[in-house]
Amino acid sequence: MRKFLVILDDSRECLNAMRFAAMRAAKTGGGVEVLAVIYPEEFNHWIGVSDIMRQEARERINAHFEVFAKWMRDRQGIDPKLVIREGEPVPEILEQVRDDPEIGVLVLGAGTDKKGPGPLIKQLTKSSGSLPIPITLVPGDLSKERLYAIT
Repeated sequence: MRKFLVILDDSRECLNAMRFAAMRAAKTGGGVEVLAVIYPEEFNHWIGVSDIMRQEARERINAHFEVFAKWMRDRQGIDPKLVIREGEPVPEILEQVRDDPEIGVLVLGAGTDKKGPGPLIKQLTKSSGSLPIPITLVPGDLSKERLYAIT
């Protein structure tokens, strides 16, 4: 089965990327894999504190994921899979793509502010020519109605 890999973060545009991935997966018989990356610099503390912070980050990610997963299951009939990795986002995304041969498309939400589409998109487009899968960029300001029409 072909899977859409979508990145879970705290950005506003993440919502449209999640919606797009779920709607495309539902219409094409695919699946959705949600990747969350925990930055390593969040844990530059004593070991005990670092372990607690890591666990709290995982709990926040799981809670955030469950909101999207419930919508995907209820509205699109898709049961997404969550993967949590620790490290720098771009290398971890590339590693996840290499580790899972069923991933067929990377879906990213594009920011709408004057700073550009976001740091993740800027970094990934530099190496997009050597990626083994295509990247789909979903504008962060598309309406739900427009997303339904596109997918």
